[in-house]
Amino acid sequence: MFPQKKQDVIEVRSDETFDENKVAEFLRDKLEGGDQPLSVRQFGGGAANLTYLLTFGDTYEYVLRRPPLGPVAPSAHDMAREYKVLSVLHKVFPYAPRAFVFSDDESIIGAPFFVMERRQGTVVRRSLPEHYANMSSAPRQMSEALVDALADFHAIDYSALGLDDLGKPDGFIERQIDGWYRRWHKSKQDDNENMDSVYQWLKDNLPQSMDSTLVHNDYKLDNTMFADDDPSKMIAIFDWDMCTLGDPLSDVGALLTYWTQADDPPLVQLTTTMPVGDYGFLTRQELAERYAEKSGRDLSDISFYHALGVFRLTVIAQQIYIRYVRGQTKDERFAGLGQVVEALAQTAQLVTAGEFK
Repeated sequence: MFPQKKQDVIEVRSDETFDENKVAEFLRDKLEGGDQPLSVRQFGGGAANLTYLLTFGDTYEYVLRRPPLGPVAPSAHDMAREYKVLSVLHKVFPYAPRAFVFSDDESIIGAPFFVMERRQGTVVRRSLPEHYANMSSAPRQMSEALVDALADFHAIDYSALGLDDLGKPDGFIERQIDGWYRRWHKSKQDDNENMDSVYQWLKDNLPQSMDSTLVHNDYKLDNTMFADDDPSKMIAIFDWDMCTLGDPLSDVGALLTYWTQADDPPLVQLTTTMPVGDYGFLTRQELAERYAEKSGRDLSDISFYHALGVFRLTVIAQQIYIRYVRGQTKDERFAGLGQVVEALAQTAQLVTAGEFK
């Protein structure tokens, strides 16, 4: 019914190429169809890790993921971690793509990488695809599916999957606060009073810890995929390189951070990664209420997690922007991120003051 979507697949950017012959040789006996001729294209979405479509012959498709170019934070863009999670999570969680191969041999493409299955469907970014725009209930259905999948994910028995050593749950939130603040200082160009103020507010308002679960750590609409003909049916969740063990409400806070609604000021709409306008998506409050209902968890401190999410996103945006400023990437999408960083820092301050929910 729907044509295969190629708009997310582009020719490999000139500064993000690798030796395709080396990759083909490495994967030749490791993947079904790996002995057939290889062609490579790049997924154009995303702003950090680099993702490529590998096509062997005319039939076999896989996805290769690697860290971004240039120096990265030691615990960020962890391909080994993402491979470890996806190599087992797919067994109990249908939205996790299966990972097949990992390599830390940097002589192949210049960085660690792994190869996983390709999923087909619709990824919603800044605009609502035409085939969803014609379904009045599509935004609500996607909203509900997002929350329900997150609640299901947080209910997974990670010990049964052998993921007990994925992280250190004790002190998770405090380490998040301090860790992102350190990253801010390493990547910032100028001081920012809002960031300093939000950091102190977070330190002063730590909520009581709850039981730990698997945490995706970057849960948002454009990291998910839905069936082309059924927006209530989730197909996949992507970007697992920061998955760990910790406080599940940090994932809810991340979802609220990237979310927007029709009455948001331009400042907030500037920083979102989802369609802006009165489409009928759930509000942030409705998202939180549905998660509380589905998970049985108390969300009375959700403003803390929302503030932490915006604080964290500010740092992520600055880390990407500084790579552009330093010439470590030539991707022109990142040229205006300085303005986004300032907007996010202001939004974080508003959340801590109770002036934005």
